[in-house]
Amino acid sequence: MRKIGVLVVDDSALIRQTISTLLSEEEDIEIIGTASNPFKAAEIIAHRIPDVIILDIEMPGMDGLTFLQKIMSQHPLPVIICSSLTGDGSDTAMKALAYGAIDIITKPKVGTKQFLYESKVRLIDSIKAAASAQHKLKKFLTLEAEPKYSADVVIPKKKTVLTETTDKVIVIGASTGGTEALKDILIELPPDIAGLVIVQHMPENFTRAFAERLNSLCSISVREAKNGDSVLRGLALIAPGNKHTLLRRSGANYYVEVKDGPLVTRHRPSVDVLFRSTAHAAGKNALGVIMTGMGDDGAKGMLEMKEAGAFNIAQDEETCVVFGMPNEAIKLNAVDLVLPLWQIPQVLYKMSKS
Repeated sequence: MRKIGVLVVDDSALIRQTISTLLSEEEDIEIIGTASNPFKAAEIIAHRIPDVIILDIEMPGMDGLTFLQKIMSQHPLPVIICSSLTGDGSDTAMKALAYGAIDIITKPKVGTKQFLYESKVRLIDSIKAAASAQHKLKKFLTLEAEPKYSADVVIPKKKTVLTETTDKVIVIGASTGGTEALKDILIELPPDIAGLVIVQHMPENFTRAFAERLNSLCSISVREAKNGDSVLRGLALIAPGNKHTLLRRSGANYYVEVKDGPLVTRHRPSVDVLFRSTAHAAGKNALGVIMTGMGDDGAKGMLEMKEAGAFNIAQDEETCVVFGMPNEAIKLNAVDLVLPLWQIPQVLYKMSKS
C-alpha cells in the first residue's frame, strides 16, 4: 500500500515535532519532510512531491498565504492550513480558502501541543480527504477515500422538464479559488438581477461567514441558504457547507431544498446536484455558470442543464485558479460561452433580461 506523503511547514519546532509524532503512528501516512519556512519547503518539494502539505500562516521570510498562492499557481497540491489565525469566518480563513486550501484547522494560541493530540482524528481525516482530492495533477493523488457517487444518489434524473414559468434563475458552481471569484462577480450585479443559487465547495461553518462577507460588499442580498428559502430577484443563496442544495419550484416560484445525502463527486454540497435539480425545475429559463475548481463536479449536471435548454457559461482558463471543473464541462460540450471572469456579470445580467 502506497503511503500518503506529508510535508509539514511550520516555524515552531514543537509543532513540527508534535505533528510528525502523531502522523508517524499511522500505517498509511509518512512524513516526507518538515520545514521551518516556505523556502526550505520548496527545497524539499523540488526533490519529492508531497501528497499533502500542512501549512502554518505566520512564518519568517514568506507567510503561508503567499506560499499557498505560489503553490496553487505553479504546481497545485492539496494544502491543509493549520494556524491560530483562521478562526471561523476570519479574513485570513477566507483568503486561505480563496487561494485553494483544501481544509483549515484552527489551532489555539496556547496549548497547541495538547490541542493537536486531542485533534488527531480530525487531522488524519483531513489529510486522507485532502489526499483524495481531484485536480489537474491527478497523477500525484492516488488514494480514493470512497466511491465517487453521481447525483443519482440525491436526485434521480428525469426525462421531462417543467418550463411553464418565464422567470429566469442563475445557478453557479465553484471550488478552489471560487470565494474571491464569486466576490468579483456578485459585487458587479445590480439589485434587479434574477435570483441566484450558488454552490461553493467550502467546509461546514464557513459558508455563513462567507455569505455575510459578500452581503456586506454587494448591492444584491447574499445569505446562507435555509431549507425552503424562496429564490428572489436580487438575492443570492449560498449552499451551506456539508449540505446538498437543490433548486425546486412550486407553481411559478422557485425555492431551495437543503438536505443531507451522500457525497456526490466527493463533495457535499455538490454542484452536480444543484445543476441537475435546476435542469428539472427551470429548464430553458436557467443560466448556469461553472467556475474555477479542482475535479469535475458540475460538468455532468451542466450537460443536463444544456439538454434541458439552459444557457451555460464557463470561466476561462486564464482567470481560473484551477481550470478543472470548467474544462471538464467544456469537454462534455455542456457550455455555450467561455468567458474571462470580468465579463461574466454583464453577460448574466443581459441574459437574465432576455
